[in-house]
Amino acid sequence: MNLKRSITALLACTGLAVSALTSAAEGTIKVGVLHSLSGTMAISETTLKDTILMMIDEQNKKGGLLGKKLEAVVVDPASNWPLFAEKAEQLLVKDKVSVVFGCWTSVSRKSVLPVFEKNNGLLFYPVQYEGEESSKNVIYTGAAPNQQAIPAVDYLMKDIGVKRWVLAGTDYVYPRTTNKILEAYLLSKGVAPADIMINYTPFGHSDWQSIVADIKKFGSAGKKTAVVSTINGDANVPFYKELGNQKISAENIPVVAFSVGEEELSGLDTKPLVGHLAAWNYFMSVKSPVNDAWIKKWHTFTKNPKRTFNDPMEAHVIGFELWVKAVEKAKTTDVEKVIAALPGLSTPNLTGGTATMLANHHITKPVYIGEVRGDGQFDVVWKTSKEVPGDAWSDFLPASKDIQADWVTLKCGNYNGKTKVCSGQNYK
Repeated sequence: MNLKRSITALLACTGLAVSALTSAAEGTIKVGVLHSLSGTMAISETTLKDTILMMIDEQNKKGGLLGKKLEAVVVDPASNWPLFAEKAEQLLVKDKVSVVFGCWTSVSRKSVLPVFEKNNGLLFYPVQYEGEESSKNVIYTGAAPNQQAIPAVDYLMKDIGVKRWVLAGTDYVYPRTTNKILEAYLLSKGVAPADIMINYTPFGHSDWQSIVADIKKFGSAGKKTAVVSTINGDANVPFYKELGNQKISAENIPVVAFSVGEEELSGLDTKPLVGHLAAWNYFMSVKSPVNDAWIKKWHTFTKNPKRTFNDPMEAHVIGFELWVKAVEKAKTTDVEKVIAALPGLSTPNLTGGTATMLANHHITKPVYIGEVRGDGQFDVVWKTSKEVPGDAWSDFLPASKDIQADWVTLKCGNYNGKTKVCSGQNYK
């Protein structure tokens, strides 16, 4: 009788266990989307949210991941930097997402970084940034300065013959640090301090008349002058309009932008902008079978044949594919195991090459310089012959030239090769 009761109890427990496993298997894998859908950065970030929704839809059509469907958890940090941290905490602690795709500005990334490190979350960050950082918990799929800013300046110097430089940016960490790197680089190339003009404006700045007049005056000294722009968000609209108002053409003073792509140009009258430049790692106009197929899928998904596709969107595509591969390799969404599985993985980019995840949590990327066309697209005027590995720490700043990031061997994002000390976050 006791044996019978034991068998009955065992079967009941087994049934409960099977039921629990079935329930878990039927659950979803939650994917956090942390992009501004309102405020000054919505012009750039809303379309990144749509990109992740498309990637989730595509993956679910393939059967999901690890036998489960993916579920998007979308929040709106509203271009409010402290709110980014609150929303990140919500996604990781309350919603218990397995991964987050998000942020645009470096100030938003800096805001959420402690949250991801404290809660051991995983963030895929898709936008070009200033470098000088490598976190175990962040995968940087946008360009480091050696994959965008430095090649752009080299192009202007060697191919256009630029001698005077206006470094114009929005007043926050990305433009300030990038311009610090560029200023050091220009000085190392023999550019005189008097031939470098640096200007910063607040987010959403709209009155550009006096600043553009100063740029015009600076460019009238008889030396070829260019503007290197790290102006972000919707401030670009009145900036380019004022360039047109003051008749500053690409022939006179070319502008090379690091934060203006197809999406930003879609809201502008591009006629006065024709010939101005942008440096990115992807352009929608690049012809490749994979890009043509992707744009077609994008237009089908959005039900709008006029929707543009741009560089940070491609970075999200690459990041999402790498995350999927890492989860499949690790056979789990456990953050530690996924992070360990990521370095060395590769996936096709949309321009016909390959993106490879490096030990420093950056990827390999081609570099393109594009010239604005009248239709808001870009003609590629220069490109690298192969993908460039992202460098987390600049070789041109004394404080960082000896720093390495390596999450595979050194297991440190801030390792001083001279002192042999890891002074940043590390894990064993």
